[in-house]
Amino acid sequence: MVMDYKKRCKNEHLMGCNNRPGARRRGPSSFSMHDPDIVFGELKLKEGDSFLDLGCGAGDYSLQAAKIVGVSGVVYALDIREELLDGLLEEAAFQGLENIRTMVSNIDSPLAVTDNCIEVCFIATVLHLFNLNKDGKILFSEIRRVLKLDGRLVIIECKKEDLPFGPPMHMRNSPGELEAAITPYGFEKFSYVDLGYNYMIQFNVKC
Repeated sequence: MVMDYKKRCKNEHLMGCNNRPGARRRGPSSFSMHDPDIVFGELKLKEGDSFLDLGCGAGDYSLQAAKIVGVSGVVYALDIREELLDGLLEEAAFQGLENIRTMVSNIDSPLAVTDNCIEVCFIATVLHLFNLNKDGKILFSEIRRVLKLDGRLVIIECKKEDLPFGPPMHMRNSPGELEAAITPYGFEKFSYVDLGYNYMIQFNVKC
């Protein structure tokens, strides 16, 4: 299954993918690089959950999460590019989803989200754009603040391999490098999943 997604979406990683025929390309997304059933099977979202998608891009993960958490749940989709958020809301309206809240925000700044209200904070193929030594203090401290005590931080990143697409090698982070950058801020790694070109790593809030 993973290999099928890799073949189909190899060249769409930086261009973005759309899910409905005739939809205009809304922006960058890694959603179709891997099997979303694997990703959301690991996320274990349930109805009524609060989901925070940091650096949501085209918002494909936000749309899927919104369907799962339902009308009693909420999805917060944050990105620095307002035009991408406008496209996400347009697609959400087309699909009849009313539980997505968008915010124009740089994720290495304080988040306009209430303390201890999020079940899952999700960051997909974004962290390689940041210097985690410099930006990590605000970013991970803020994530820790908004997560519930049983909340989780879930990250999808590009494998640290030399490939002809995606970010250059010097921008990629290995799972070990992410763990070293994140655990000092009150997190504990508990899961790793191989997604093909990418990987998914999950952290619990450490009590």
